[in-house]
Formats: sequence, C-alpha cells, structure tokens
Amino acid sequence: MDWTVDGKRSFAYTAAHAIDLARPTVVFVHGAGLEHSLFGLQSRYFGYHGRNVLAVDLPGRGRSAGAPLASIEAIAGWLMRLLDAAGIERAAIVGHSMGALAALECAARHAARVERIALLGTGFPMKVSEDFLAAAKANRQSAYDMETIWSHAPQAALGANPNPGMWMHGDALAILSKLAPGVLYTDLKACDDYAAGFECAAKVKCPALFILGRRDQMTTVKSGRSLAAAVEGSRTVELGAAGHLVMTEAPDDVLDALIGFLG
Repeated sequence: MDWTVDGKRSFAYTAAHAIDLARPTVVFVHGAGLEHSLFGLQSRYFGYHGRNVLAVDLPGRGRSAGAPLASIEAIAGWLMRLLDAAGIERAAIVGHSMGALAALECAARHAARVERIALLGTGFPMKVSEDFLAAAKANRQSAYDMETIWSHAPQAALGANPNPGMWMHGDALAILSKLAPGVLYTDLKACDDYAAGFECAAKVKCPALFILGRRDQMTTVKSGRSLAAAVEGSRTVELGAAGHLVMTEAPDDVLDALIGFLG
C-alpha cells in the first residue's frame, strides 16, 4: 500500500489487508540496504492474525521514492510521519539492525506513540569498518558481498534455507543490487554515526524484546546484550545457529518470539 510522506511515494506491505483503525498495528523496519521482504513470514503472519501490518520500504529502496535518510533520528521521524499518513496513533515497532536503532529512537523520543519494541540483530555502538564504508561509498560490488557474507552465519552459504524457495545469499544480493548509488553508504554511515543508543535505551519505558543471533558477525551478541541491559525490564532471546539476519535464518524461532511478545 502507498502513502505520501514528505511529498514522496512511501510503500509498506500490509499483508493484502486494508488498514483497520480498530486493530492494533505492528511496523516492521528493515536494516541497511535492505527492504520489507526480509520480514516476509513474520509480517504476513501478523497481517492474517488480527493486526494491521506496515512492513516498510524506507525512502530510496524497494517501492519507496526519495533520497535515503542520513541519520537514525531522521528515520525515526519518517516512521512517525508514515503513521500520521496512515492515520495510526500508536504501534508496536519491530526493527532489524539499522531499523532496530530507529525503533529504539522512536520509543525514547515518541513514547506516547510506541506500544512496545522488538529489536533484532542489534547492538551498540553499531560501528562499521573503514574498508566497508569506503567500498560502499565507491559503490563497489565488494560492499554488497561484504554485507551479504557478514550478515549470515557460515552455514547459510551451504544452501539450506528454512524459508521455502529462498536462497539466503542470493536473495540478499538481489536486493542490494537494486539500490541506487549511495544508498548503502548512507545507511551504513547513519549506523556508524549514531551516538544516542544508551541515552535512548535509558529512556525506554515500553516493553522491549531483543532477538539476537549468537553467530552474528555484524552486531555481536555481546553488544546486543549490553544494549538490552540498558533497557529497563527488557527480555532477550538468543538464537544459537543464527547470524545477523535472524528473521530469515531462523524465521520460525523469530516468529514464535514475536507472537509471545506481541500477544
């Protein structure tokens, strides 16, 4: 479904359901360089089980127009304006990696509008290596390769995928290959620059769930635990075989955790 945010077309997958303002809403926010389809199983489930779903394409990727947003704070602001455009007052937010930082920012800065947050594949600080940033800035294929390989646990390269019909490395590369020049760099730089993680964590008062992959090579489980410890009353689920892209590497486990958390 399309809305207009900041004068630009903004797309969110709604599980083929119209928005019903009498239902609770859950927003899914993807990570750097990615798009809404990575939450395919989880977003479809909730869309068919009594919730409004907005699995967003952030500006500049997927079906959303506009330039990529240059900071985590800007992404959080855009999410609030998308809710305004959809007529939604409050929502739960499920974010992955960069999207998790945006969800954290939303919960801290816009507490009245955020019912609860689930943060996947996250940690703080979310620093990015100089070589990775340089490759992304130059729009080199190696940047897409690095993101794909480091986003998965080693066994992902063997071809087994719990999502029928999906190839983990191939699907990630296909999404990244569609990006306009500069989008991946802008996203990675936003993660690298973000400095308010612990400040925002201390302000979060809504229920919070962390879902971490113990084989995460992008945001280590140690940094995820550290951020979770800074959010009062948060819960943590650790998935032993999963890497950074927990929602595609362990889709059923992630869905089960979200069902238990969102109710």
